[in-house]
Amino acid sequence: MDLTGLLRDVIEELEPSVRGRAVDWTVGALPVVRGDRTVLHLVLVILLSTALKFTRPRARADIEVGSLCQQSECIVFVRDNGVGFESCHADTVLDVFLRLHLREEFEGTGVGLASVRRIIDRHGGRTWTEGALDRGATTYFSCRRSMATHLGVGRRLEVGDGVHGEVVPDGGRGCGPY
Repeated sequence: MDLTGLLRDVIEELEPSVRGRAVDWTVGALPVVRGDRTVLHLVLVILLSTALKFTRPRARADIEVGSLCQQSECIVFVRDNGVGFESCHADTVLDVFLRLHLREEFEGTGVGLASVRRIIDRHGGRTWTEGALDRGATTYFSCRRSMATHLGVGRRLEVGDGVHGEVVPDGGRGCGPY
């Protein structure tokens, strides 16, 4: 599964929900992974929807998606400049029904990120978050390196009105040839 192509599809799918907003997408090199398209689509929808939700108070949402491959695994991340959370909550953000913000501030049930954790766990990967209050958050998930191959960098990401971005070279930090 080409995560860059799937990500492009998800961004286009979410486009109606960001009309009228300034959203800057930065997409780095992403791996090609073995996995169910529908399930991986759901993971990306949840991660991007979460980033969009928590960047609503910002004049411009900056959302970055990229990857880093290490010896045994590839790590994919979604980073935003949203409201963030206190770093002491990093271990619990992915727990089911956990809400760090009032329901009046942000809609949701507290199951989205927990669903991502469960899906990635079932695929043999890991999930975790980093954040700082009022400085944004980053959610990571990993897949075993044996399940990922390299996808080239430097291609333009074509998306619809009001949303733009570019696949940027990552200086060799992304998933390299195996």
